[in-house]
Amino acid sequence: MKLKDIMTPDVECVRPRDTLQEAARKMKSLDVGPMPVCGDDDKIIGMLTDRDITIRATAEGLDPKTTKVQDAMSEDVVWCFEDEDTDAAAKLMQERQVRRLLVMSRDKRLVGIVSLGDLATEGKKKQAGEVLQDVSEPSQPRH
Repeated sequence: MKLKDIMTPDVECVRPRDTLQEAARKMKSLDVGPMPVCGDDDKIIGMLTDRDITIRATAEGLDPKTTKVQDAMSEDVVWCFEDEDTDAAAKLMQERQVRRLLVMSRDKRLVGIVSLGDLATEGKKKQAGEVLQDVSEPSQPRH
């Protein structure tokens, strides 16, 4: 099965100069945790998650009304093409230890997002379980 058949289409972006409060409000209204960050040319330049806001900003005492998305986002974005097979996406998730991938068209325009849950709901439960096991490798907490 191809990713375009199971992905969530019409993904919205936030901009690097948006405030974290604006991004969080958008996450709330869309009921999502991750948001792609798009530059002025609509190219993907990063990802911002609700966890990024909490760990990189709130925990450091940064003001969400003035702190910019670019100050909390991750620049390392993992993506795949919409015409790739779900097996390729699952393998990439395992290798990079991520639970979701941005989905791009062949001209590298954002067309969707695919999550571990999408793989699980499309009859790939065993595969999704294996990916989750690899993504969720226990780490040692820092004391």
